[in-house]
Amino acid sequence: MLGRKVDERQRHERRPAAAVWGNLADRLRALDGVFVNLECCLSTRGERWTRTRRPFHFRADPDWAVPALDAAGVEWASLANNHLMDYGETALLDTLDHLDSAGIGRSGAGEDREDARRPAAVEIEKSDDENLRIAFVSATDNTPEFAAGPDDPGTAYLDLSNEGEACETMAEMLAHARETDPDLLVASLHWGPNMVEEPPDHFRRFGRWLAERGVDLIHGHSAHVFQGVEVHNGTPILYDCGDFVDDYAVDSNLRNDRSFLFEVAVEGGEISELRLVPTEIYDFAVHEASSDAAEWSRSRMRELSAAFGTEFEKEGEELLLEL
Repeated sequence: MLGRKVDERQRHERRPAAAVWGNLADRLRALDGVFVNLECCLSTRGERWTRTRRPFHFRADPDWAVPALDAAGVEWASLANNHLMDYGETALLDTLDHLDSAGIGRSGAGEDREDARRPAAVEIEKSDDENLRIAFVSATDNTPEFAAGPDDPGTAYLDLSNEGEACETMAEMLAHARETDPDLLVASLHWGPNMVEEPPDHFRRFGRWLAERGVDLIHGHSAHVFQGVEVHNGTPILYDCGDFVDDYAVDSNLRNDRSFLFEVAVEGGEISELRLVPTEIYDFAVHEASSDAAEWSRSRMRELSAAFGTEFEKEGEELLLEL
């Protein structure tokens, strides 16, 4: 989330664009690809959404935010969330234009429902000279008033409480994604309420349903705190990745300022391992976690993941799961 106080700090102090990545900038740039949930619009235009109550409005100046994404090597952004319409249709359309102009793939929001549900296909040049084609589909069960219509801009809304309809819609999205002939298929879901440490049963069913239909990775977000990792049919289900960059108030128990950089290694077109690098947010930027914060995050992730039968190994300050 690059808006509000993050945006203010970047602009008013004229920090370098890459400052939001703290001491993780070099590690991010060393990866073959970086993929994010972008929880703000990229625009200086538009009016605050007032049609329904919105306690927060997130918007970042694209003059620094787009270079920041580029500086980290971001190749794709999920836009299916509850803040892309904070400044209305104008700012949403600006976001699409800025990402498209920067060559950053995007899915989950669009000029109309068809565009919002359209998959993104991203070609990655790996360091071992083996290219990788990744297809992304994105959806959110948050903020139905932001849903794209047949002729109106908005997000790819999916009512996950109506499981039959949600599966039917997602099946169509997955079919379109497979038409791109991907090596990997990723589903990115902005689902559920804030500050919840465990996914509800219907999210677990939906995640497993996706895994059984050949999705290679489920990328979950929305809770602002990380949740446990499950492996189903060989597919890692990251129920929630927590927060990476933002300006949010910190809960002293849930520690929403602590999470991980989730790294996946791919061999032979399949995910071979999941590596979790502990992170923490301060000074409106993300950083490698201190030893105490890393220990807290490792312990909590192991506890939450054990409920799914997932056991991580410790490797230095990081957690490792071989698949």
